[in-house]
Amino acid sequence: MNEATLAGPVTRSRRPWLFWIFVIFMLALTALFLGLAKWQLDRLHWKEGLIAEAAANMKLPPAPFPPEAQWPGLDPEAFGYRPVTATGHYIPDQTIRVFVGLSDDAKGQYSGPGYWIVTPFALDGGGTVFIDRGFVPQAMADAFADDPNLPTGTVTLAGVTVPSEEAGPFTPAADTQHRIDWARNIERMQAMLPAALQPVAPVYIDLPAGPRGALPQGGETEVDFPNNHLGYAFTWLGFALTTVIMLAEWVRRQVKRD
Repeated sequence: MNEATLAGPVTRSRRPWLFWIFVIFMLALTALFLGLAKWQLDRLHWKEGLIAEAAANMKLPPAPFPPEAQWPGLDPEAFGYRPVTATGHYIPDQTIRVFVGLSDDAKGQYSGPGYWIVTPFALDGGGTVFIDRGFVPQAMADAFADDPNLPTGTVTLAGVTVPSEEAGPFTPAADTQHRIDWARNIERMQAMLPAALQPVAPVYIDLPAGPRGALPQGGETEVDFPNNHLGYAFTWLGFALTTVIMLAEWVRRQVKRD
């Protein structure tokens, strides 16, 4: 047997076990990609149901905000976008400004770069809930860092619950010195509060719109759930199709060599 024979390609007839191992591996990979595509389609169905539920929740009559004892078992997504009332008092010196670029299709007259004005609200029954009072353009935001015009004493307010925003890996760290953040993320904002204001509710409350031109500009609540599952499903289906095509071409070449 010469060196050329030893160095030649491994064919199906000479090593059939390698042939079938590779075929089984590629078919298993295809099955995995198809399974992931189905999982994403299931997630799509679940997310669409969640969006529909949230839209329906916003039409419910206002209910009292749940007491602190119920917060550990509260599902923020399931409880999101519900009209509620809350009684307590504002803590204006703990206000946090959250940077945002409000789109031109905002419901109020102001848009562009600015801040959500988020103020802790100490509930009469214990605990604290963040109140998103609305949007303020960037040039006017300093006046709301510790707003002296907030009502003092016990007040009852009405708004809509909103789940915490996610802070991604590229979200800048909070500027704790100036009390500025980049996402309405409850965990991050909670870290800026003193221990006396703990615990903090797992959802925040968006206030409704006030008179035209009033600041902060409330009423900007939108049902917002990231919903990219259909795109992910097509991606996994594409991988599955590519794997099948690669396997078919590889088998064709092996058979041709034999």
